[in-house]
Amino acid sequence: MNTDPRPTLIAAAGHFYQLGWMVGTAGNLSARMPDGSFWITASGRSKGNLSIGDFIRVAPDGTVLEQPHAELRPSAETSIHQAIYSLFSEAKACYHVHSIEANLVSHFTDGNSLLLPPLEMLKGLGIWEENPKVAMPVFANHLQVPRIASDIGERFKETPPPMSALLIRNHGVTVWASSVEEARNYLEVAEYIFRYMVAAHKLGIEEPSETGNQVYR
Repeated sequence: MNTDPRPTLIAAAGHFYQLGWMVGTAGNLSARMPDGSFWITASGRSKGNLSIGDFIRVAPDGTVLEQPHAELRPSAETSIHQAIYSLFSEAKACYHVHSIEANLVSHFTDGNSLLLPPLEMLKGLGIWEENPKVAMPVFANHLQVPRIASDIGERFKETPPPMSALLIRNHGVTVWASSVEEARNYLEVAEYIFRYMVAAHKLGIEEPSETGNQVYR
């Protein structure tokens, strides 16, 4: 990615804002540059009205490299982006949003993973199997975000995730991909699946699981 990714991040943030996934100042988007640094949305900025000056360039170790305005601070969740880029060399973009559906489905399991329904849309997350039984990793939410980043790093180093997405309970979904365009697609697919799961729960629809039928409760 040799061109400035910020205009694309601005457009994506505006799109997600309109969908209600980045209300107020919630959520954060980043894109990695060829030198390993990454541009990330600054803390406290409305995602529906971003400008080029609302981003900070951060080194892999967290050092701020470019700061358009002295009062700007990197997103409070910068450490999560650092963890993802450290773990996955192919990741060039990392998107995190706060949707209602993501928070609701994070309670559909008490464990550290969420079994997803075997929808055709899973192909959009790279799952090309017939009747797949695949689960999205779920992490506990902590007030101190570096604790979340640490949990992600420790688990994924031991057990790589089945897809480029994770869920933080009561917090939101994070996806990463090899381009900003692909990250947007991953995010939209994940949120589609969450909306399906919430709708299925309302209708009392059961989905097959490894231990029988799973009711979205």
